[in-house]
Amino acid sequence: MARPSISETAMTGAERQARCRARHADGAPIIRVHRPVDRRSRIQRWNDTVTALTDLQGEYAAWLDALPDNQQESPTVEALRAIIELDLSELQAIEPPRGFGRD
Repeated sequence: MARPSISETAMTGAERQARCRARHADGAPIIRVHRPVDRRSRIQRWNDTVTALTDLQGEYAAWLDALPDNQQESPTVEALRAIIELDLSELQAIEPPRGFGRD
């Protein structure tokens, strides 16, 4: 995704350099935060995701059971029932292919 334009015309290299120097003129350190790299294999990520979906489905079932009787006709209950009725056994049965000897 491209960054939004600061002005209507593109800056020259000298203008970009001057802006960069002005930003760093106060001497404060620049802190860059990088997201940690996910080093799990695709198979492990698949298995973890399916497990998380199964766990969430159980949590939604518990939520539905805990709702009072006066809310049994609400849209929330309909959404919870739709989630609970999803058959995740097909996802659990899938064995992803192994890739190029790396998995």
